[in-house]
Amino acid sequence: MTHAFFSTAPGRCGIIGNPTDMYGGSVISCSTQERAAVLIEPSDVLSFEVAGQRFEVHRPEDLYPDGGYFDVAKAIVHFLDLGSAKFSLRWACNVPFSAGLSSSSAMSVSILNAIFAFLGRDEHPFFCAEMARHIELNYMALCGYQDAYMCMFGGLNYMDFNGKQFYRAFGDEPYATVEPLHEYVGDYPFVLGHTGVQRSSGTVHLPIRERWLEGDREVRRCYLRVAHLARMGKRAILAKDWAHLGALMIENHEIQRDLGGSGPENERLIQAALDGGALGAKLAGAGGGGTIIALACDTKPVVEAMKQAGASRILYPKPCPGATVIPLENAADRKRAERELIQRSEQADIA
Repeated sequence: MTHAFFSTAPGRCGIIGNPTDMYGGSVISCSTQERAAVLIEPSDVLSFEVAGQRFEVHRPEDLYPDGGYFDVAKAIVHFLDLGSAKFSLRWACNVPFSAGLSSSSAMSVSILNAIFAFLGRDEHPFFCAEMARHIELNYMALCGYQDAYMCMFGGLNYMDFNGKQFYRAFGDEPYATVEPLHEYVGDYPFVLGHTGVQRSSGTVHLPIRERWLEGDREVRRCYLRVAHLARMGKRAILAKDWAHLGALMIENHEIQRDLGGSGPENERLIQAALDGGALGAKLAGAGGGGTIIALACDTKPVVEAMKQAGASRILYPKPCPGATVIPLENAADRKRAERELIQRSEQADIA
């Protein structure tokens, strides 16, 4: 019987509609080629290892979050009540950290799926996505639904979150609707520019979320419009009408910016991308730093313009598989998994 498993999950970038996944809206999102990866295997003590650092769990209080590298694993193990379990988790992630590309959700999904495989639990992807999101929301930071769903499903998806604007207890949430679009689209004229500035999505989303909960008519009107932009964006993508999609992306960003959901670093890269010939550009996630996504049939001048404007990293998103779990049945399998962990760890150091 196999006792070791290798689990991976991609990051994601919001093309249009974000952040209405937090407001019962609709979003179109694409996976990144960058992924989180986790190796789980039996051990004499529950332990976590990342970036050359190791942490052992001996007491319940060892699972309390402290803002460090191990908080994601601590949260999942605590939620599943596995503090006395005997396994080791080693992981690496080359999705840029705190960049609006769902690195924490990619980690949550890959760790959760690795643990389920280790325990012999066969859970469907909607269940896993909801659990990963619930844990992240309640143990770490305010977050939307598209992150966990995209990290779980991968690909290029139109997602509808109708009925999910008011957070419920785990198990009471309706599942989102996930509609894959990648089988109908051959070209992916998108490029990501990372500002080099790390940010917490909660610090950006929370003030706007509070206004929405208080019934602010402007916030509610704006997010109804952004959700509609995603629905129109679906038509544009399927028609390969990139000029129309670009215009919709620009409007999406202008709305979020005017609500206070952007920042100077984002604005500088977005303007550079547009000056470089992009048909559209917007935040790929939350604002205040992070990453922007640009739409361009010719990405070379756009990339050059973003680099000149200070982009610290350029990424090219495309539909990639969602969460995967592979049993490690022999020494060769384990060596391949370890090599991938090392590779992703080395890539994670590239800023």
